[in-house]
Amino acid sequence: METINKNRLFLGSCLALITTAMTFAIRARLETVFGPEGVGLTLEQIGYAFAPAFFGFTIAMVIGGPLVDLLGIKKITWMAFITHAIGIVLTLMADSMTSLFIATLFIGIGNGFVEAALNPMVASMYPDEKTKMLNRFHVWFPGGIVIGALVGWLVMDVLGLSWQVMVGTLFIPLVIYGVLFWGQKIPVTERVQMGISNKKMFSSVLKPLFLFMVACMFLTAASELGTTQRIESLLKESVTAPLLVLAFINGIMALGRLSAGQVVHKLSPSGMLLYSAFFTFIGLWLLTITSGGMTFVAAAVFAVGVTFFWPTMLGFVAEYLPETGALGLSIMGGAGMFSVSLVLPVMGKLMDDANAAEALQTMSILPAILIVAFLGLHIYMRKKYKTSEV
Repeated sequence: METINKNRLFLGSCLALITTAMTFAIRARLETVFGPEGVGLTLEQIGYAFAPAFFGFTIAMVIGGPLVDLLGIKKITWMAFITHAIGIVLTLMADSMTSLFIATLFIGIGNGFVEAALNPMVASMYPDEKTKMLNRFHVWFPGGIVIGALVGWLVMDVLGLSWQVMVGTLFIPLVIYGVLFWGQKIPVTERVQMGISNKKMFSSVLKPLFLFMVACMFLTAASELGTTQRIESLLKESVTAPLLVLAFINGIMALGRLSAGQVVHKLSPSGMLLYSAFFTFIGLWLLTITSGGMTFVAAAVFAVGVTFFWPTMLGFVAEYLPETGALGLSIMGGAGMFSVSLVLPVMGKLMDDANAAEALQTMSILPAILIVAFLGLHIYMRKKYKTSEV
């Protein structure tokens, strides 16, 4: 009987997430290629052209979440591979706002299918270490952004090669994760293992605690990804190489997520989220008043804040609301990416009409709200479980 090769599947999942993350870093570098100094799009138009990366992600998550249980994790993973490949090819052919919009949409859908399939797979393979292993899986989101940022900087800024060469490097992790998943036995989702009915799953996503977490996901994702996706425009007046700041931020995030097991043991998921909101708020404010080398100090504070946001939000739902199943994780991821699709044009408009500092100050309102929300969540969880460990 064919057995499940957890190590190979986990490695393949990490390569799929690296592909996803590299698209974020490379897209950030493409802002200057297609912006006012390149093709000639305004920063607001760039925001609209990049938005499908996030609402396309949401569409794939909303569709893929329920289909993971119906079709299986394997089919959704191959849907991710196919749409990733189409998106990369279309990006190489893009020469206008419309063509960039369409290419970005396919990339976003591929990214969404990766999360829709592989978050529940990781939770299913490691039922006793969900938050820890989801954080380790999501090491490769910031890790992939570091790789993509360094590739973009090396290919375009150091070697002076075309942006098409930079985009073409995405085929490397794409092919590798395809090979790793080829012919492998994939586990069923945890909801299927637990025998939870569709009716209970759909009713569970209407629970007040889950809806509260969805609302918070809007703010955590926008705080993290809204900022890092516009890094070229936000920091072009502060530092000479914003992509290196992006690599620096995500390097810290990757190291932090590797130690997530020890952190969650000390703080608990709700404690981690409160801590994250506080440092994100401070980091965003520091980015508005620093320049040169001090920008990296501000970026480090911001990175410490956003490190645990995304995987811990998913881990919290998987741990405390497991009956929501793959649908719950997909709704969470979809909500996060949809919020970023809304905030990108707003940030572009602020930078077109005012400046980057005002955009960052406006963004700092989001983690300020989260500090209050997560303080309430932490108190609620401690009372509910009557222990200081929650």
